[in-house]
Amino acid sequence: MEFLIIENTPERAQIYDKIGVERIFIDLETLGKTERQGHLDTVISLHHSIADISKVKAVLTKSLLLVRTNPIHSESQKEIDQIVNEGADIVMLPYFKTAQEVQKFIKIVNKRAKVCLLIETPEALVRIDDILAVEGIDEVHIGLNDLHLGLNLQFMFELLSCGLVDYMVQKIKQKNIRFGIGGIASLSGGKISGKEVLAEHVRLGSSMVILSRTFVKQFDNDIDNLEKEINAIRNQEIKYNTLSQIELQQHHIQFKQKINQIVNELIGSFS
Repeated sequence: MEFLIIENTPERAQIYDKIGVERIFIDLETLGKTERQGHLDTVISLHHSIADISKVKAVLTKSLLLVRTNPIHSESQKEIDQIVNEGADIVMLPYFKTAQEVQKFIKIVNKRAKVCLLIETPEALVRIDDILAVEGIDEVHIGLNDLHLGLNLQFMFELLSCGLVDYMVQKIKQKNIRFGIGGIASLSGGKISGKEVLAEHVRLGSSMVILSRTFVKQFDNDIDNLEKEINAIRNQEIKYNTLSQIELQQHHIQFKQKINQIVNELIGSFS
């Protein structure tokens, strides 16, 4: 499992690189994001800029640099050219709805960096076959935050419990495309613990996950414990990988029951 951390400060990026975080994630997406997620405790990186890319890239020795662009818009060609020229290894397209947007993005990138699609809209979910048929996709990340908002769900992990993520993963695997899913908290943290979420990643065959803001904040200015927690997640992943599919499915049933309980409580609070 590869870990991603959203970070634009060279000093911190260098530390994450040294402790084995595989990807440093600079987030340039601002168009429409505050309107969609402003009411949630999610990362909206208003202070990240194209100028950060070369500065962070310069301190990395092992980690790859992933940069999330804005959705396709009138200035996409200029924006993506700058991102690639500044040194991005991977460029991520967020909040797209059509295969045509994906085609345009891949054409602009033009094999100068790897292409990662962030599937996070109901439209992309419905059109997933046409989208995945586009040539030039290197990897896919399934975004739970925006997708659950777009479907008017109360809790983002309901997407994992109801089978929609399984459906998308099946489609992605058929195309032999590498993929990741959402974010993860520490093993014992969060309404749903990182340990429970990690079991779902292993069951589905996910290769990537974002270390959530709550995860990073929990260990802010405590790099030793951050490294220990990352290693603990890796060790737990090794343990889950020794389980049979039947045992992983049993974990999934328990996960689903817990999600359904949380969702029912949330629905009840709105009624």
